[in-house]
Amino acid sequence: MLTLFISDLHIDQNRPDITRAFLRFLDTHASRAKQLYILGDFFDSWIGDDYILHEPKDSVVEEVLRGLKKLSESGLQLYFMHGNRDFLLGSEFMRHCGGTLLDDPAVIQLGNTPTLLMHGDSLCTDDVDYMNFRTMARSPEWIQSQLSKPIAERILFAQHLRKTSMEKNSQTAENILDVNQAEVVRVMEEQAVTQLIHGHTHRPSVHQLKTQSQIKTRYVLGDWEKEGWYLAHQNDAITLHTFPFA
Repeated sequence: MLTLFISDLHIDQNRPDITRAFLRFLDTHASRAKQLYILGDFFDSWIGDDYILHEPKDSVVEEVLRGLKKLSESGLQLYFMHGNRDFLLGSEFMRHCGGTLLDDPAVIQLGNTPTLLMHGDSLCTDDVDYMNFRTMARSPEWIQSQLSKPIAERILFAQHLRKTSMEKNSQTAENILDVNQAEVVRVMEEQAVTQLIHGHTHRPSVHQLKTQSQIKTRYVLGDWEKEGWYLAHQNDAITLHTFPFA
């Protein structure tokens, strides 16, 4: 059984190359898989599920939903996790595409190994300003406040957040934006796993962590900026791959 993992596509109207690559990924790789896990930041921003029905319709969202629905109806098990850009994805989006929304973190059985899935932003504990924003933005009160605003206002706010985030990241040390190793070990031990898959940092790699009791493995998915990245699990082996845009 083939299981695939992707994250950080940041699908957006201004990046049609990413949308085209993702739809081709669905037609090729995902069509042969049993399960597809999308571990956050699928969209560059998501302002609420009511955007699906907003007029005029967003052609990119419509096209992506059709592609996902086609595969889920053919038997693909489709799972989503919130990212820091699309944490307003909800049950209505899942209904339209046939997906299931997972908690972050979530533990799944991958072959013979319990495996921890995360978006990865909660591991970046050295970025104190972001962690404070994350706590606020994930609160039910803040979410309800945002969803009660007109769609046009939410779109402007999302654009403001993207701009602010890009400016902040350009001025922040690289090590601050990466995961905190002690937090990685703490979470993996808390969840009693030796295997972790996450995205968010845009630093695709496979890391071996040695603790006093065992060796743990952390798989980091890449973003879809210049090429796609995906993780494949088959025959109890995990491999990291790229997917060309053209």
